[in-house]
Amino acid sequence: MDVREQIDRHISGLPPAKSAELRDLHQRILHISPDVRLWFLDGRNDDGKLVTNPDIGYGSETLRYADGGSRAFYKIGLSATASGLSLYVMGLEDKAWLAETYGSRIGKARVTGYCIRFRSIRDLDLRVFDEVVADALGR
Repeated sequence: MDVREQIDRHISGLPPAKSAELRDLHQRILHISPDVRLWFLDGRNDDGKLVTNPDIGYGSETLRYADGGSRAFYKIGLSATASGLSLYVMGLEDKAWLAETYGSRIGKARVTGYCIRFRSIRDLDLRVFDEVVADALGR
């Protein structure tokens, strides 16, 4: 199964309201960057145990670790959580930048060093969401 099929299956398997919102945000991101590299992480560890929420990833970033190692990963991630949805922006060196740049404009959301958490897309200023995505993907 290719990554698009995995993403579609994941989104379709969510409760209807959350599925509709995640699908809407997924389509918004693809509209902003139609040729973006897609990732799907199912949230399972090497033993097949579910250890985190599944993520849809977009773009490509090289993550560097303190021990000198590195690996390819997505630039932004989108995840459905028990309390809503989350957008992750990876590879930010300045952990205050996301909150300082978008926190006061994004709407009713909690903005941390690399994550924007919100209950529903109705709580967001979607123009600002689009700005975050375009900025993170370099478009």
